[in-house]
Amino acid sequence: MKIVLLVIGIIAVIFIVFQIYTSMATGKSETQVYKVIKVEKDFEIRYYPATTMAVITSSAKTYKELGRSGFSTLAGYIFGGNKEKKQIAMTSPVHMEISDTISSMSFVMPSQYTKANLPQPNNTEVTIKTAPAEYVAAITFSGFASQEAIQKHTVLLEKALKEKHLSYHGHFRYFGYNPPYQLFGRRNEIIVALDENQVNQIR
Repeated sequence: MKIVLLVIGIIAVIFIVFQIYTSMATGKSETQVYKVIKVEKDFEIRYYPATTMAVITSSAKTYKELGRSGFSTLAGYIFGGNKEKKQIAMTSPVHMEISDTISSMSFVMPSQYTKANLPQPNNTEVTIKTAPAEYVAAITFSGFASQEAIQKHTVLLEKALKEKHLSYHGHFRYFGYNPPYQLFGRRNEIIVALDENQVNQIR
């Protein structure tokens, strides 16, 4: 019995150390730059500069479907699946836009890269794009993401924007910041684009 308890204790310690290391490692990876324009009760208004991304499009209609098909394809590109066999650092967040027609997943490229100096993907499903600068509203939630959690916080953000009489355009998008094996300190966001002129009026 003592041996069993000892083994369980060792496993628990290893697990805790691994989770602490994972949280620290995630914190050291490059995160997409943005500027907070205004903090509201339930959301933030942010400005995101133009950003270079690796993107795949998909017919997937749920978070789970898109994550399963998209992540491995994009990971293949940054882990050497390109014409130069170059390793490209993973950044955060992972972008997902889920709709009933065409969905997409995007990896933000490290800040030293542009469309001009990124290697060409081997997989033609991966395209390199420059996302334009934009103002967005963002709501944050913790824990593991799911289709239900994404829908719930999309509704909450939409309601909060209507209460503030802020107009938005385009699809609501999901941002995920953590690897699937990280259990603690998880960060998720729902964002949607705002009208620049309207944002300038409330700054």
